Amino acid sequence: MPAGLTEVARWVAQLEDGIGAAVVDVRRIVDDLRPPALDELGLLGALRQQAAASPLHVSIDAPAELAPLPAAVEVAAYRIVVEALVNAARHSRSEHATVRVSVHDGPAPTLRLEVRDAGVGPSATPRAGVGLLSMRKRAAELGGVCEVGPGADGGTLVRAVLPLPTGGAP
Repeated sequence: MPAGLTEVARWVAQLEDGIGAAVVDVRRIVDDLRPPALDELGLLGALRQQAAASPLHVSIDAPAELAPLPAAVEVAAYRIVVEALVNAARHSRSEHATVRVSVHDGPAPTLRLEVRDAGVGPSATPRAGVGLLSMRKRAAELGGVCEVGPGADGGTLVRAVLPLPTGGAP
């Protein structure tokens, strides 16, 4: 192969590698925006899948199924629960966690989430890291709240309340 063509072939190979890496990055970004498990399994199925993958023994207390939720609420709920479980696994020194999911109807319907561990509880001088801030921000973006503090029986309790639309499907 002539020298010029060899150089062109090398550049084409580099471009192909770069394009392949870009495709992987784009797929990762899209998956991060809306995890495929939410579309495949719904919120409860995706949470059960995360619970099964957790190093903690996670029990889920939830209705058998949920009515359809707005996509933004599903993503926020999923991300909040996953972050709370990751934090529990990293910091609680507990082997167990409980996730509670419930819908409260009424004039201002809400999706309520609780993640409770039986560990050492939050620090006496808590420092809000990226995970805690992101949970609070996800809830606030939807007009909801996310609080983290000690559980009534010890451990840490993450509680989020996310508003749901009124009057009709999302």
